[in-house]
Amino acid sequence: MNEISFNQIPKHIHGISCSVTSCAYHDGVHYCTAPQITVGPSTAKNSTQTVCATFKPKQF
Repeated sequence: MNEISFNQIPKHIHGISCSVTSCAYHDGVHYCTAPQITVGPSTAKNSTQTVCATFKPKQF
């Protein structure tokens, strides 16, 4: 059995949950592992008008 070292485990952003399983940064549970996230646009008036600009399609 191959062991995974602590440094190989993707770290998630504390306080940020994500349900977009098709994103390369999704950890397979409920978290984002991107080094940082960008959300916009600045003209949004409510949450339905926002988008995660960090989204990157997962390669299958």
